[in-house]
Amino acid sequence: MRTVQGAALDGLRARVRALAARRRPERVGRSPSSEALLADRGPALPGPGAGGPDRRTFAGPSFRYAAAAPRSTGRAPLADLGELLRGLARSRPGEVRASAAALRALRARHGDAPALLRTRSGRTVLVLLDPQDLRRFYAEPVSLLAAALPGKCRGSLPEESADSDSGCARSEPGAERRQVSAEVLAADLPVHPSCGPFLAALAEEARHLAAAPTLDLARARYTVHRAARRIVLGDAAAGDEELTGWLTQLRAEGGGPRAGRVRAARSLQDKARARIEEYAARAGEDTLVGRAARHADPTGSLDPVGQAQHWLLAMDAVPETLLRTLLLLGAHPAEQDLAAAEAVAEVAAGADRGRLPRLRACVRESLRLYPVVPDLIRVTRAETEWRGVRYPAGTSVLLPVAFHQRDPERVPAAHVFVPGRWKNPGADQDIRMAPFSHGAGRCPGDQLGLMMTAALCAEVLRSRRVAGTRPVLDPVGPLPATLDPHGIRLTLTRR
Repeated sequence: MRTVQGAALDGLRARVRALAARRRPERVGRSPSSEALLADRGPALPGPGAGGPDRRTFAGPSFRYAAAAPRSTGRAPLADLGELLRGLARSRPGEVRASAAALRALRARHGDAPALLRTRSGRTVLVLLDPQDLRRFYAEPVSLLAAALPGKCRGSLPEESADSDSGCARSEPGAERRQVSAEVLAADLPVHPSCGPFLAALAEEARHLAAAPTLDLARARYTVHRAARRIVLGDAAAGDEELTGWLTQLRAEGGGPRAGRVRAARSLQDKARARIEEYAARAGEDTLVGRAARHADPTGSLDPVGQAQHWLLAMDAVPETLLRTLLLLGAHPAEQDLAAAEAVAEVAAGADRGRLPRLRACVRESLRLYPVVPDLIRVTRAETEWRGVRYPAGTSVLLPVAFHQRDPERVPAAHVFVPGRWKNPGADQDIRMAPFSHGAGRCPGDQLGLMMTAALCAEVLRSRRVAGTRPVLDPVGPLPATLDPHGIRLTLTRR
C-alpha cells in the first residue's frame, strides 16, 4: 500500500519534470542585460504564490515596458520608464503582473482614466484603474473585447473554461458547450444535486488532512486530487496518481511544447484521454463525467472526456485556497471558533448539508485577498473608445483584479481578513470583487468550488484546531501581499 508521503512525492516529481520542461524555452534568446533589467521588478500583485506553474493570466509575448510619451490631447497617459520597470513585472514568458504601488502611482498622477502603457516591442496595454470601467470590461461582448491567447490557463475552482472570464480565451462557438457544462456543474445552485456522494468522498479523503500533526501543500494536494478524481470520474479513479501526473505535464506544455516534444505531448494526451474514457464508461450518474455523458446535448458541442480533463485541472487550485483559508483562520482564533461551531452543527443539518455560509464567506475572503487569477487581459477586436480616447484593434486591456480587490481607497479594511463582508446583501455582485469573475464569463463552477473547499475546511475543524501557523500572520495589521502555498505549514491539535 502506498503511503501518503510516497504518493505526494511521486506527484511532486511529476510536477518538477513538467516545470523543468516548461522552463527550458525561457532561456532561449535572453541576454544578461535583459536579466539585469528584469531583476528590479518590485513587488507583485497578490497571487496564489510564487514558484508554482500557471499562476497568472497569459497574454502572448512577455511585456517589458519602455519609456513613453508625455500626456497630450486625445491620447491616453503613458507612464515613466523607472516607474514601469519597478511596478510592472514579468515572472514567466507571456505573463503580466503589476504592483499595487505602481498602479496607485499611475492613478495619483493621471487620475482614474485608463492608462496606456507601451511595451518595448511597440505593443500597448491599457490598464483600467477606475472601478467604473470594470463593469464595461465584464459586459463587453466577445466580438468587441476578446480574452487574450488561450495558452496555459489555470482555472480557479471547478470550471474556468476556455471560454470563461478567467483570462482564458472566450469564443462564441463555445456558448452551447458552456451552457451544458454550467448545467452539469449546477452553476445556479449553492449545493450541487450530487452533494451527498460528493460530501461523502470529501469526508473520506479529508482523513488524510487531519491524520498528522501538521498540514502542508503536499498533503493538501494528495487529499484534493483523490477527492477530485472521485467527484469527476468515480471511486475507481481515486488512486490514479499517474493520470494526475499526465494532466499536470500536459498543462505545463499546453502553451506550445518545443518541436521535439510535440509528438510526446500528443502521445501523453492520447494516454490521458484513453484513461479518462475508461473511467467514464463505468462512471456513476452522480459523477460529473457521468452527468455530462447523460446530459441532453442536441448540438453535440459537449465533449464529456475533454470536460472531465478540464475539471480535474481546474480543481488543482483548491489545495492552495484550502491552505490559505485555514492559515487565515489560524491567525484569527475567534473566526476559527465560529467556523468550527458551524462545522459541528452542519453534521445534523440533513438536507441543508453543504451550505456552510460562514465557511464559504471565509473562502471568498481568502480568494479576495489572494485571487487565483490576479490580472485579466483582453484584446480589442475593433477600434474602441475609452473615456473619449480611441484605441485601435489589437490593444490589450488589463484589469488588475487583485489591485481593485485590495484597493484601500475604495475597499474598507482592504488588507484585513473580514469574512463578514460577504454576508452583506449584494456583496456577490460588487463589481470590485471578482474571485469568480462577473458577467457572461463568470465561473460556472464557483458554487461547486466553494462547496468543496468549505467542506474540506469543515472536516479539519470538526476535530482539529489550527494552533500554529507558518508564516505567522498579524491578525490586526495589514496582511502580506502574497502567500506562497509552498511555504505554508499548519500545526494541528485535537479539539
